[in-house]
Amino acid sequence: MQVGLFIDGEETASAVHETFMTVDPATEEGIASVARASPADVDSAVDAAERCLTGPWRRTTPRRRVELLAALALAVEREQADLARLETLDSGKPRWQARREMASTARYFRYYAGAADKIHGEQIPLGPNYIDFTLREPVGVTAHIVPWNAPLNMVARSVAPALACGCTAVVKPAMETPLTAVRLGHLLREVGFPDGVYNVVQGPGPEVGGHLAGHPAIGSITFTGSVATGRTVMRAAAEHIRPVVLELGGKSPSIVLADADLDVAADEIAKGIYRNTGQFCNASSRVVVDRSTKDELLDRIVARTRKLTVGPGAQDPDVGPLISIRQLDRVLGYIDAGRDEGARVVLGGGRADGFERGYFVAPTILDRVDPDARVAQEEIFGPVVTIHPVASESEALAVANNVAYGLAAGIFTRDIDRALRLATQVQAGQIYINEYFAGGEETPFGGYKQSGFGREKGLEALRNYTQVKNIAIRLRGGL
Repeated sequence: MQVGLFIDGEETASAVHETFMTVDPATEEGIASVARASPADVDSAVDAAERCLTGPWRRTTPRRRVELLAALALAVEREQADLARLETLDSGKPRWQARREMASTARYFRYYAGAADKIHGEQIPLGPNYIDFTLREPVGVTAHIVPWNAPLNMVARSVAPALACGCTAVVKPAMETPLTAVRLGHLLREVGFPDGVYNVVQGPGPEVGGHLAGHPAIGSITFTGSVATGRTVMRAAAEHIRPVVLELGGKSPSIVLADADLDVAADEIAKGIYRNTGQFCNASSRVVVDRSTKDELLDRIVARTRKLTVGPGAQDPDVGPLISIRQLDRVLGYIDAGRDEGARVVLGGGRADGFERGYFVAPTILDRVDPDARVAQEEIFGPVVTIHPVASESEALAVANNVAYGLAAGIFTRDIDRALRLATQVQAGQIYINEYFAGGEETPFGGYKQSGFGREKGLEALRNYTQVKNIAIRLRGGL
């Protein structure tokens, strides 16, 4: 495949005519020659977005934005199988999961289509001689720097509310997974969006993402990635006093109390850590369990882990490969560090058997892990779960909160009072009770502490892409 940049409604080569190769994580073989953007290409994309913003997109009524976003949702659904195939090829994820993510992608566009004509200000009472009201106006050209773990779904997660609010967008996808972001540009054009409303520039983070984040014409930045890169994005945004939304990862606990249904807990924990090969920021990477039921729960998690199939995404296994050799080395390095720190490898602990090529790692369970160990404190971003027995609810809360992150947490108990008590005290932005990954496109998502700030998904996300203007009118002669 030959894949270009997507700028001003057209797929195009980069200004410097450079390319890079994307790699199938299951085979390590090249799959596409992709245009590598330069800072000049970023400038072109932002210019196109600005022209569209002040031209045809500004003249587009909210009702028409509703129609366009709804049509885009239908187009994604129509192309679901092909988009899922591209996503599996690019990211390695199982085809069944890619199909689900495409369904969710369509849902984002349909959900925010329903909001596009309902974004409005308020009237404020100042007294009989005044009329005062607010307008909610688009922030302008928005930048979206997107990771590789759920490529198109995370594009839709922030681009859909931005377009609903009347903004235009420049997307910088991860170099590992640019294919579906470019394909989406063609779908926008097919359903009638004006040229320049959506642009894609792929290339190295420091060169392309850094230039985009620091561009003076950008109105806001939405970034998902590492804490270190998030700091860099914040510094770039600060130069021009631009708002940012940051989602920077997690080390999310599942708290299993003594009265929990252990079969439910084991099912949900296995789903929470092994789905997408553990490459979700809110993966259930720590299990904080009452000591009295720890062995029973561990046996159940082991049993479920042993049943998992590992293989290329096109074969629809339970667990696919990691995204890259770099990520494989990272995950294996953390497993080795866990051993060095005294953890017991219950299952897995290395590369998956039976694969001569590909970035496959065996689903891994580490027991007897010190809560202060690196594997319990740092985000691994792989199918590795650590087990932490505790003696009381208060100790469970202390262990759960004893990390720098605060993105998500699971709570498993039959006692709703205990569940809600813990939910109000766990330092995390999203709490799942008796079902990991509960919620949907409608539910606000974001973190506490070093997991970042701002909220994506739901109506909360609309706040990221509008700014409030107040208009106060003094009436001549009063009322």
